[in-house]
Amino acid sequence: MSQLIHRRALLRGGAIGVAGLGASHLFPAWAQTGSHGLAAKASPTITGEDIRLTVAESAFQVDGRTGHAITINGTIPAPLIRLREGQNVRIVVDNRLDEDTSIHWHGLIVPFQMDGVPGVSFPGIGARSTFTYEFPLRQSGTYWYHSHSGLQEQLGHYGPMIIDPAGSDPVAYDREHVIVLSDWSFMHPHRIFSRMKAEGGFFNRQKETLLDQRSETLSAEDRLMFARMRMDPSDISDVTEAAYTLLINGHSPDENWTGIFRPGERVRLRIINAAAQTTFNFRIPGLPMTFVATDGINMRPVEVDEVQIGNAETYDFIVEPRDHAYTIVAESIDRSGMARATLAPRMGMVAAVPPLRERPTLNMTDMGMGGMDHGSMDHGAAPAAPGAMDHSAMGHGTPAASGVAAGAGSMAGMDHSSMDMRDASQVDFPVGVGVDMIAPNPVDRTGHPGIGLENVGHRVLTYSDMASLTPNRDTRTPTRRIDIHLTGNMERFMWSMDGEQLSENPEPYRFARNERARLRLINDTMMTHPMHLHGHFFEIVNGQGASQPLKHTVKVMPGGFVDLDLTADAPGDWAFHCHLLYHMHAGMMRVVTVRPLDGGAA
Repeated sequence: MSQLIHRRALLRGGAIGVAGLGASHLFPAWAQTGSHGLAAKASPTITGEDIRLTVAESAFQVDGRTGHAITINGTIPAPLIRLREGQNVRIVVDNRLDEDTSIHWHGLIVPFQMDGVPGVSFPGIGARSTFTYEFPLRQSGTYWYHSHSGLQEQLGHYGPMIIDPAGSDPVAYDREHVIVLSDWSFMHPHRIFSRMKAEGGFFNRQKETLLDQRSETLSAEDRLMFARMRMDPSDISDVTEAAYTLLINGHSPDENWTGIFRPGERVRLRIINAAAQTTFNFRIPGLPMTFVATDGINMRPVEVDEVQIGNAETYDFIVEPRDHAYTIVAESIDRSGMARATLAPRMGMVAAVPPLRERPTLNMTDMGMGGMDHGSMDHGAAPAAPGAMDHSAMGHGTPAASGVAAGAGSMAGMDHSSMDMRDASQVDFPVGVGVDMIAPNPVDRTGHPGIGLENVGHRVLTYSDMASLTPNRDTRTPTRRIDIHLTGNMERFMWSMDGEQLSENPEPYRFARNERARLRLINDTMMTHPMHLHGHFFEIVNGQGASQPLKHTVKVMPGGFVDLDLTADAPGDWAFHCHLLYHMHAGMMRVVTVRPLDGGAA
C-alpha cells in the first residue's frame, strides 16, 4: 500500500515533468508553463470525467530558436490525460484555429463516430468551433492522442494518455515517467512535403560516396542491382537530422529533460513514439530494461537492452537504476540524429552521451529478395480457402538475442537479369507510375530486430519475443486470408496500399462483424512502414498460439511481410494507414468497413 500511495503522490506532481518535484522553481526557464508567451514543455496532468482542451497556434522554442506550432492547452507535448478504466469521459475540444482540426484517440476502442478521422468517422472540428467527444473507457495502459487533420501533428498537436486499470495493476512499480518521443522542424511541414515530392532523397545527407562503395557493406553485384532499380541503399528515412531536432518530452538533446528516481525503486517508463516521420532505436546504456507492455497490452516480461519503436507504437519497461545517472538514447533509424535525456537520482547529474552509431544500409532482403530459396511460399496467391491455412513455411521464432537477420545477406552469385521489380503478374492490383517495385520474394521478418540492429552485440526486442500476459479471447481459426501490399514510388514520393491512394476513392476492405480473418501485410517498398488500424487490435502471428501479442500498430519491414489475425468486432468505418505522417498524407491510407452479418447498418 505504501508503494501505491507514493506513486499516486508522484503522479499528482505531473508525469511529464520531473516526477515528484512539483515546485515550479525546480524547472529551468524553458520548461515553465507560458514563459514569455511560448508553448510550455511541462504541464500538470488532466483528469476527471469532464475535460476541456483548447487547440491554438503558439510559438515554440527549441535551443533558443522560435518557430510556429499548434498546441493543445499551450503545451508541447499536449497535457497528459490520465483516466481510469470503466469511467465515461466527456472531452470538449475548442478549436481556435482558422482551419479545421481533429483529435484521434490512438489505440482507444471507441464508437467510430468518436474516433476523430475527418472524412471517415466524422466531419472534423470546424475552424473557431467546438466538438464534444464522449465515450466509455474499456481498456487500460499507455496510449496517446493527436490530430488527424492535414499535417498538424508535425507542428506539435500530440499528447500522452494513460488509463489506469480498474483493478490491481499486474505490473509492480514505485515511480513512473512518461517519455514522449517526437521530431521538430522549423521548416513548415507543407514545405517538407513539397521538397520530397520534388526530390525523394532531398533530406538524405548520408548518401554513399566512392569510398563507401569500396567497402564490403554490399557486394559489387548487389550494388549494381540497386543501381538498376534506381534504389539508394542509404535511403532509410525520408526526413532526417537535416530538417529535424529530435525531442524527448518537448526537449532537445541540449535541453536534456531529466527524470528523477530514488535508488532501489522500480521505475516504469512509458515510451510513446509521437514522431511524425522518425522511427527510433531506444536504449539506456548500462541499464537493462524489462519489457512489460506494448500498445497498452500487458506482455510476459522480457529483459532486453534496446528496441526499435515505430511511429505510433508505445512500449512500457521496468528499470531498476542504481545511484548514478543514465543517458536515455533515442537514435533515429538512419542514425542521422538522436534524442537524448537523463535518468538520475538528483537534478543536475548527467551521464556520458554515446556517439551516433555507424549509418546502416539496405540489402537485397530489404529489396524483397530475401526468400529466393523459399520457393514453396506463394506470396502472390489469392486468399486461402477457409480452414486451409498452411503455417509450415512462415518461419517464426527467430530469437531477438541471436542478432541473426531473418533471410539477410548478399544475393551474390544469383542471376537477377530476368527480374522485373514491377512484375504485375504477381499481384491483382494496378501497377502504374505510383508503384516502382513489387517484392519478388518477401519473407516473414517478425524475428528481425530492425534495420541496423542485426549485430549490435546486445539483446534487442523483436515481435517474436512478445506474448500477451493474458490469453486472447478469440482463438478461432481465420476463415480467409487477405493480402495487402504496401506500395509506393520512393523517387516520386508516391505512397499507396495495393497500388491505390485514398484520394482515388478505392473500395474499402470489407469485413462482416465478428469475422475472423488473417491479414498479410506485404511491404513492396524499401522503407519500414508502421501500419495502424483504427478501432481494433490485431494479433501478430508469431508462434505464441493463444498468447499471440495484441497490437494496434505494427512495423512492416522492407521486403518482408507480417501476418495478423483480426477479429472484426467493431462496426463502422475505420482508417487503416501508414503512421509515417507524410506517407499517409501522400495517400498510404485506406478504409476498413465492418458491417453486421445481416449486411444491415452498423
